[in-house]
Amino acid sequence: MATAIYGIKNCDTMKKARSWLDENGIETAFHDYKVKGIDREHLEAWCDAAGWETVLNRAGTTFKKLDDEQKADLTREKAIALMLQQPSMIKRPVLEAEDKIVVGFKPDIYANLFGQ
Repeated sequence: MATAIYGIKNCDTMKKARSWLDENGIETAFHDYKVKGIDREHLEAWCDAAGWETVLNRAGTTFKKLDDEQKADLTREKAIALMLQQPSMIKRPVLEAEDKIVVGFKPDIYANLFGQ
């Protein structure tokens, strides 16, 4: 698996993650899912690896703006459907590297992943 980072260009957490990768000489492909969208296959793989509860960003404004009915009784399938409709609801960043998927950014986790 090539190293790829998924997220939204202007997100502060994305900027921190991309800076860390650059500073540590790790080449990545960047996929802006707000511009390019995201496919079901990726979301399913991320949910399988990290759990849909981790992948779905409930703290973001996009999720908070949903009506109560949309937020109620969430399941994996309902969460994936919401994230497909509005990729801003995907927690950022999602890193695919070293045959692993990491959701969110923590420097120590990245350092451990890349043997830094």
